[in-house]
Amino acid sequence: MNNSADELLTVSEVAQQLRVDDTTVRRWIKIGALEAVLLPHIGKRQGYRIKKNTLDEMLKPLTTGAE
Repeated sequence: MNNSADELLTVSEVAQQLRVDDTTVRRWIKIGALEAVLLPHIGKRQGYRIKKNTLDEMLKPLTTGAE
């Protein structure tokens, strides 16, 4: 059974949610700032998918410890 935490998002979908360019998301993946699934490809551009729960974790508010 596939739950929403296992849902895979495209680079474009992630870019839209974060209000950044696709190139920024790809850069974050390449430098290791954003974990992604590497898709097999033939051609110029590498394909990626980002797990929804990875994006959700990235968007969690930071706690400062002052609480």
